[in-house]
Amino acid sequence: MFEILSSPDAWVALLTLTFLEIVLGIDNIVFISITANKLPAKDQKRATNIGLLLAMVQRIILLFAVSFLIGLKEPFFYVEQSWISIGISGQAIILFVGGLFLLYKSTSEIHEKVEMPGHEERALIEKKITSFSKAITQIVLIDFIFSIDSILTAVGMTNGIGNKPMDALVLMIIAVVISIIIMMIFANPIRVFINKHPSMQLLALSFLILIGFMLIAEAAHLSEAKVFNQQIGAIPKGYLYFAIAFSLLVEFLNLKMRKNTVEAKVSEK
Repeated sequence: MFEILSSPDAWVALLTLTFLEIVLGIDNIVFISITANKLPAKDQKRATNIGLLLAMVQRIILLFAVSFLIGLKEPFFYVEQSWISIGISGQAIILFVGGLFLLYKSTSEIHEKVEMPGHEERALIEKKITSFSKAITQIVLIDFIFSIDSILTAVGMTNGIGNKPMDALVLMIIAVVISIIIMMIFANPIRVFINKHPSMQLLALSFLILIGFMLIAEAAHLSEAKVFNQQIGAIPKGYLYFAIAFSLLVEFLNLKMRKNTVEAKVSEK
């Protein structure tokens, strides 16, 4: 089962996916914390930990469900026109719809964070919670909403990796478990870092746009789609990994430069 971990591509995918899961999970932590903070002080930490554990369980269950649907590779409907040829399968539908969802979700999230910062947090704060069970119910709903783009991101990063159907699923589950454990242990420092450097979260959301386009292209490729007699090819995942790594390097250099600039100004005074 863990033979996939002997592949360098698998490790690159695992590390990249774990990073994205952590950064994209910050909003989940924030909303869980807002909900938990409405409870008595003695119950807040317990509610937060339960919320993160439930998030992990939900993600793993959804991973199994999505992996099963992606396994439906046989076309059940064909489109044959003079300008387009395509064989539609369950796998292609999941990847195509998932890609569209990521494009919509990432662009709407970027718009909200730039134009309406704190809008969702304020709406959640206004909701009243009167018991521990109601808080957990609300946390479960929050977890489910945030699980969707998390799972689609995992699928986009690992689909096609490995020789066995279970290889990609193993990578996704490992990444989810590691990210949740890290968030449970370092939730507050991670949240402080992201709040201090919001560009990191915007960068992660921008990566979702890339992953969304890749899922759509992969859906067309796996359907053997031809448009004007031109076969649509798959986007090599190495391009995606390089784009993410290069963007992160530039961002960390930018953070370092800003830090040095601030320290230089302080020393001048």
